[in-house]
Amino acid sequence: MNYIQIGQETLSIAEHALNRLSLRLDNQFSQVVEAILQCQGRLVVAGIGKSGLIGKKMVATFASTGTPSFFLHPTEAFHGDLGMLKPIDIVILISYSGETDDVNKLIPSLKNFGNRIIAMTGNPESTLAKHADYILDIAVEREACPNNLAPTTSALVTLALGDAIAIALIKARDFQPMDFARFHPGGSLGRRLLSRVRDMMQTSLPIVSPETAFADCVAKMTEGRMGIAIVMQDENLKGIITDGDIRRAFTAKGIKCVRLQAKDIMSSNPKTIQADAYLNQAEEYMRQHKIHSLIVLEQQKVVGLFEFSH
Repeated sequence: MNYIQIGQETLSIAEHALNRLSLRLDNQFSQVVEAILQCQGRLVVAGIGKSGLIGKKMVATFASTGTPSFFLHPTEAFHGDLGMLKPIDIVILISYSGETDDVNKLIPSLKNFGNRIIAMTGNPESTLAKHADYILDIAVEREACPNNLAPTTSALVTLALGDAIAIALIKARDFQPMDFARFHPGGSLGRRLLSRVRDMMQTSLPIVSPETAFADCVAKMTEGRMGIAIVMQDENLKGIITDGDIRRAFTAKGIKCVRLQAKDIMSSNPKTIQADAYLNQAEEYMRQHKIHSLIVLEQQKVVGLFEFSH
């Protein structure tokens, strides 16, 4: 059995379904985005089975990108969870057939509460579609499942359409990386976007003077374990010596380099950054200049050294 071919055929079916989805996006999609933007409440998503799993992922994406959202399990809704709803909330009901009993049983209550309903369904003539305020078509020609039964292609299309809504909302709200970081303070991205250089800089610095002998510069670099030495005079920054500067001195002078002083091998005008800059700003600056360290300043005073961590 050719498993690679099976995988390729599956992905080909998925690609075709996504292309069809893209081509049939219409004014209903725009209206849904506008309705969510104008919503004064939360965006509530409900679904059963695979649709429910996709709905939970949609909620996670919405909530983390500036759209207050939560998942409502249709069955639990009838045992008290309807109390979580407010009339100002908008509800997305997901059902490929549009005839899922547990989902459709929510409709009378939602109508009674005054909630607007967005139907994500593959059947625009279904019960769900007929009672919805907005209809988003998630129909596919066939499932990737060889029996055309297991929700595969349809699940992907539903997920992709949810992402399309989320991205439209992100752009409409001009949701920026700093906004994203506020909702993800515990992750690596949040740390880089919210932490400042002063929080991560080294303060025990390998400092030499312009007259420091070559051998002493190497010793100071070795002692500091940072691969650099900072050249200072009267608390003023004069330059920086890196491993590259040491190698270039050896290449140019050979053994005679031991007669040199820090001022003879240092790089003047080293790259610096203010202590209050954010980590992502510092790392982007280092990427642009292809360097691994930045001297940290408080006003014009050297207060630390920041090193790139991949």
